[in-house]
Amino acid sequence: MSKEKTVHETKGVAVKLLATFDLGPEIEGMEGRQFRMRMVTFEPGGVFGPVHDHKDRPGMVYILQGTITDHRNGVATDYGPGVGWPEDKNTTHWLENRRTTPAVEISVDIVKQE
Repeated sequence: MSKEKTVHETKGVAVKLLATFDLGPEIEGMEGRQFRMRMVTFEPGGVFGPVHDHKDRPGMVYILQGTITDHRNGVATDYGPGVGWPEDKNTTHWLENRRTTPAVEISVDIVKQE
């Protein structure tokens, strides 16, 4: 079984909502969408799963501290401070902190309003 099909349950991860705003009044055609910013802290051994996609939920991630491993298409890529990655409609992945110190990222995305 490939890692992409293995269930990776979220553990050791804290998500703090930093800000949101309604995009409907800002951009024509964006009614019902929000721009969202979160701070995600991964404890050592923390996992953000399960495998998930970003269809209809594009975003970007920026690493503030530590190292986060992004798993997609059977490839594990480590990202450290000052680096990040896009999460577009072709992104299907899960994340983890393989290190012994906490890792922190800022995640921004466009989501349907709840």
